[in-house]
Amino acid sequence: MLANQPVGYWTGLAHDAVTRHLRDAMARVDVTQPQYWVLNRVNGGPEAPGRDEVVAQLTHLADGPYEIPRVIDQLLHRRWLRTDADRRLHLTDDGEAARVRVRELVTGLRATVHAGISDEEYVAALKVLRRMVSNIG
Repeated sequence: MLANQPVGYWTGLAHDAVTRHLRDAMARVDVTQPQYWVLNRVNGGPEAPGRDEVVAQLTHLADGPYEIPRVIDQLLHRRWLRTDADRRLHLTDDGEAARVRVRELVTGLRATVHAGISDEEYVAALKVLRRMVSNIG
């Protein structure tokens, strides 16, 4: 019976449930998922990125074209980000501390989501999904 069920239904259900679980947990510590994306992106390269670069790299994940610019403004206001003379973005000490705290939270959430699922099962599921995407283009 399972082999005849639509993958789109189950992938959509899984996406919604995992995203809701993650965002609810982040809300309890006053952080949003897009804020976490920005903190990671600003932290994650050899050079400090500019605002436009961060916006370009993360907008495809966001709920619309204005979300990432707003998040950058929120993080600047919170003093989790700062800009330098070249208008490049940097994490402040408070921003780095927040990024580390949320990373620990996300790691714990991942463990909850993956409970009872071996790494082999998880990898197999991802390979199947990747193959399906490849099959249709």
